[in-house]
This record gives sequence, C-alpha cells and structure tokens, in this order.
Amino acid sequence: MTKYLVLVSGNIGAGKTSLAERLAARMGWHVAYESVADNPYLSDFYADMRTWSFHLQIFFLGHRAEQHRRQAEAPYSAIIDRSIYEDAHIFARALYTMGNMDERDYQAYRRLYDFVVSTLPRPDLLIHVQASVPTLLERIRRRARGMESGISPDYLALLERLYAEWLSGFNLCPVLMVPGDELDFVRYPQHLDIIAERVQHKLAGREIVEFPSVEAEDAG
Repeated sequence: MTKYLVLVSGNIGAGKTSLAERLAARMGWHVAYESVADNPYLSDFYADMRTWSFHLQIFFLGHRAEQHRRQAEAPYSAIIDRSIYEDAHIFARALYTMGNMDERDYQAYRRLYDFVVSTLPRPDLLIHVQASVPTLLERIRRRARGMESGISPDYLALLERLYAEWLSGFNLCPVLMVPGDELDFVRYPQHLDIIAERVQHKLAGREIVEFPSVEAEDAG
C-alpha cells in the first residue's frame, strides 16, 4: 500500500481533530494530534498573549517538527490534525500583527522556523477546513474549553484573513478545500463520505469536482 502523510489545517474550532479522527478510521491511517492538554504554555498564553507568545510558538515549533518528521518517516500512512506551516504563517504572524510579539522575537522565531521547515519532508496532501466566524464561535462554545473563552470574533476574522493569504501561495503539495459551513462531517456520515472520496481522488492525482451544495438539515 502507498504511504501518505496528510495534514489538516483550519481556524480554531473548524473541526480539524474531528475530521482527522474520522478520516483516519475510514482510511486505516494513524492519527496524530496537536498538543493541547499537555501544553505547558497554552493557558498562560490565553490569559496574557504578549508575555507568553514567543514561548508558546517555540513549544509548538518543536512539537510539530518532531511530530511531522516522525509521521513522515513511519511505515504507515498518517494524518495530523494541524500543520506546522500554520504556526508561522497564521499564528505567529497574527501575534506580531496584533502587537503581542515584538519585532525581535518574531524575527528570531521566523529564522528558526524557516530552518526547521526546510529540513522536513513534504506532505502528500493538505486538507483545509474553511468555516465562517459564526460557525467557529458556535463550535468553540459547544466544546467549552475554558482557556478558549476569551477568543474574540475579531481574532478569528484576522486568522481567516491570514489563512486566505497563506493558502493563495501554498505550493508544497495539493490542497483540498473543505466547506465546513456546509459539510457537517460530525453529524452526517454521508458528508464524511463526500470528503473521503475527494481525498482519495486528490491523493491519486485525479481531478475532482466541486463539493456539492448541501443543507445539513436535509442530509438525513
């Protein structure tokens, strides 16, 4: 069997972990997760972004680089529920834009990031889950993580803008855009079927048709 390394990207609350878990079960892949519960900086960061931003980004860089290489070199196919590339192009850039990371720290981080990423194998596919800010806020509310209670619509909107800019120039591998507002792959197995079919086509190098326009309430 062909071995693949697949990455999932998307804003906070987009459903990356849920999609990674379900695709892994469907495809027989290993799934690797973003470090949240054991992240020693995350709760401090949400309480005081300016003080802890550099520490958080360095932690994530090390964690994701190790994870990416391990899964790329493993004998099995794997899917990771957030890509290392988002660390610099989305989150560190947002922190810098908002004034929560100063110029010195940002440039030091970017130099280290660029070196680390240059040593990593390319993925075979990036799956990006696109969702509107209202959808993101509702999903964040439903999962009720205390450390995420202060996430604002403006912050999510900034991240969405940075995602659009990043993806417009991303060329390391094919990209599959998943319309997260329309496809509720958690509640409706047939929506997951649609995504899984598109993933297989992308990995096989075949052209795919656009995702169909579906209404969740009519999907059952």
